[in-house]
Amino acid sequence: MIKHIVMWQLKDRAEGADKAANAVKMKQMLDACSAIVPGILKFEVALAQDGMEATYDVVLYSEFASAAALDAYQEHPAHQAIKPFIGAVRQARQCMDYAR
Repeated sequence: MIKHIVMWQLKDRAEGADKAANAVKMKQMLDACSAIVPGILKFEVALAQDGMEATYDVVLYSEFASAAALDAYQEHPAHQAIKPFIGAVRQARQCMDYAR
């Protein structure tokens, strides 16, 4: 099993919207990718919540059956299609993949 965790800090304004609106749109776009390839075991997208500690605005926690499943997700056209928007609204990104 491969765990794939990504965190994003968003710009205050980008693509004609504020950070909060872009976070919601980004979550919707990522959620739409939750079952695009076989081998996705878990796929959870969360937004920073008021009153809870957070240094990033959006987080993706996902588990894949294999490295091949993660590769298939990364290369899938639906995932590729959301990358321009995410690239335009993000200020910073952190990622970690690890086998478990």
